[in-house]
Amino acid sequence: MLTHRRGVPTLFVLATLLGLAACKQRQEAAAPPPVAQDAEFQAVADRYVDEFTRFSPVDATRVGDHRRDRDIDDLTPAGMQAQLAWDNELQAALGKIDRSRLTRANQVDAALLDNALRADVWDITQFKRREWDPLLYNDLAGSAIYNLMARQYAPLPDRLKAASARLRKLGKLYETARANLVVEKVPEVYAEQVKNRNRGVLSLIDEFLKPNLDKLEGADRDELKAAIAEATAAVNQHQKWIETRLLPKAKGEFRVGAKLFDERLGFALESKLDRGEIRRRAEAELKRVREEMYGVARGLMAGKPKSPPAPDNPTAEEQQKVIVAALELAAADRPPRDKLVEYAKDALSQATVFAKTLDLISVPTDPIDIILMPEFQRGFAVAYCDSPGPLDAGQKTFFAISPIPKDWDQKRVDSFLREYNTHAIQDVTFHEAMPGHYLQLAYSNRYPSKLRSILGSGSFIEGWGVYAERLMTDAGYLDRDPLMLLVNRKWYLRAIANAILDQAIHVDGMTRDAAMHLMMHDTFQEEREAAGKWTRAQLSSTQLSTYFVGFQEHWDLRQEAQKRAGETFSLKRYNDRVISFGSPPVRFVRALMFDLPIEP
Repeated sequence: MLTHRRGVPTLFVLATLLGLAACKQRQEAAAPPPVAQDAEFQAVADRYVDEFTRFSPVDATRVGDHRRDRDIDDLTPAGMQAQLAWDNELQAALGKIDRSRLTRANQVDAALLDNALRADVWDITQFKRREWDPLLYNDLAGSAIYNLMARQYAPLPDRLKAASARLRKLGKLYETARANLVVEKVPEVYAEQVKNRNRGVLSLIDEFLKPNLDKLEGADRDELKAAIAEATAAVNQHQKWIETRLLPKAKGEFRVGAKLFDERLGFALESKLDRGEIRRRAEAELKRVREEMYGVARGLMAGKPKSPPAPDNPTAEEQQKVIVAALELAAADRPPRDKLVEYAKDALSQATVFAKTLDLISVPTDPIDIILMPEFQRGFAVAYCDSPGPLDAGQKTFFAISPIPKDWDQKRVDSFLREYNTHAIQDVTFHEAMPGHYLQLAYSNRYPSKLRSILGSGSFIEGWGVYAERLMTDAGYLDRDPLMLLVNRKWYLRAIANAILDQAIHVDGMTRDAAMHLMMHDTFQEEREAAGKWTRAQLSSTQLSTYFVGFQEHWDLRQEAQKRAGETFSLKRYNDRVISFGSPPVRFVRALMFDLPIEP
């Protein structure tokens, strides 16, 4: 699961990769020759790529621009006003360009830039996260150090010195948080989460910085030691404020409401699907997929002792019992609590061999590590893919898995491992790594447009992850093991439930009990997974919709491509081509693939 808003960029093209050279030549041959408007647009695009780092230096480190590795974002009122003025200035420059006179690729990039600038303005002037979301500052503090130290993009001493500079600025960041946050507006769930996560910054210091003090000498070493001491004091001071000032008064509303939700959804998805259509599709898919799962479950339970009745036309209760009984077979096969990473590594190895053997898609050789999730990032999702930024293309990708908390009792551990059984870990690996985020983002990072890479679409990326799960399962992974198919469809139900929860909670006022019923009964999730998702849904709005919407758009695109190509359709050629365009919204990929108008 990816949560970065600015997505993925790229500096260079490996023309031999994926066999994309021929595809690129066809695109260029079909494109009109450059005109003056393209030069004007490129100047605006280049300015965005060059200057956004002034306002987001921590994210700049992530995407691979290391000019401001010693700085931290300025979220003071003055800093926000400076960013707002810059956004408005670039919007005005973009507005002077006649997009109909741009090449098709630049028309897509112009639409992405326009959306990003309008989203920034909306966030600053309407959504105002800085006033009610303490996790904004916590994530920034942790990422400020993690982004420097996780990848070896520069010599270690240089990165340690940059970390020293950022540590010195954490105190000011926390001061800004305490000044900006209107404690009465902060939802209680946000305050609880930041209480649990804030000290995660100290774990980064312990993991990345203290063990490497001897890599610096003299004044540089002394500076890092002093910066660590100063940052530690700042974190502890902020923790005290969280516990004594923020938590007692944090009674804000976590539901964002229809107006803000719909506006944010438009920026997040850049899709023609609105909230009503998403809900209609999701509820129809929920019914259809449960019926499909019943068919698979009937076969799995046939002839087994004490198997529940499985008639041709089951009642709702009969359908439920048969699917639950079959899923018990998968839940029984689960890893030890301390072996999640080892099982994921084995799953990645098997998935890579399978994708290559069946020639489903071109497989990159970029390095990937499976790691335990850093403490400051835990509590939102169980797993995520942390790909290198486009300007650091070729660096390691991290497939991070959250460990089971040490204080959980055996009942909670069992609930977690029943959900993340061995088949489920395999499905997660499809989504996060092979052929999901790791593979797709490795190629996206090589797309020629830096702007498009930086402004990658969350719905394209997450939708591709769900599509990757379906691709591998439908291709017959694990010798067409019906349990693998059943678990995959259960995980697709999770994507469906995510989309329903997203709007039902934030717009319709869905209660916790109703949300838990949807997850535990209708979509067969274990209690620990459902409880965690309830928390996650409160902490986010619109992001949970990206999985289902993105998959729906990817699946619709593939069905259209198959219909157009007929007997000449090649699954590998299709998959390779879809990911050859970077990570724009799927509707733009469709327009580029089929030579259709680029609609803003």
